[in-house]
Amino acid sequence: MPDQYSYSYPSPLEGYENLDPLSEERNEDGKSLKNPQTGTLSKAYEEFPDPLAKDRRGGFDIHIYHFQNNPDQVTFAKALHERIRREFPELRIYRFFDKPVGPHPVAMFEVNLFTPAQFGAFIPWLVINRGPLSALVHPNTTEAADDEERDHTQRATWLGERIPLDLRIFKLMKEAEKKEEAGKL
Repeated sequence: MPDQYSYSYPSPLEGYENLDPLSEERNEDGKSLKNPQTGTLSKAYEEFPDPLAKDRRGGFDIHIYHFQNNPDQVTFAKALHERIRREFPELRIYRFFDKPVGPHPVAMFEVNLFTPAQFGAFIPWLVINRGPLSALVHPNTTEAADDEERDHTQRATWLGERIPLDLRIFKLMKEAEKKEEAGKL
């Protein structure tokens, strides 16, 4: 995995600078803090924040893995794939791969999420229903093309056990892009 400290990060308080300090007053439960109510929900309830993609790729990809040589996992994964297609027909659900593809070292299928509402409905559902399978949840950002590796690593999160990705494919893609650009000059 790339070094997370090799990336730069904007301040989490960008756009909230120079405001009055927040109160340390607690709610009735004695643990949680009272937050100032503005009467306005975050825009993130309606659309993914920048730099998440809002195009045909969708804001998030979910890769649901199964070990292709484990018949029990294959059976479970096929059933889960069918259930997702039936329960979430509005999502883009790719075919069931029976072997590794791209940076994914074991078989998987992919689901794309396009809105915060889809994310909010599907991810909790998947947490409960994924059974023994692992899932990679990663954003699709609109930043530089070479951020695809970052999207699959530093910005990603896992449900279940982490499966090491074959990151060489991203280096090969970068090399191919450089050769293509050099050929255009």
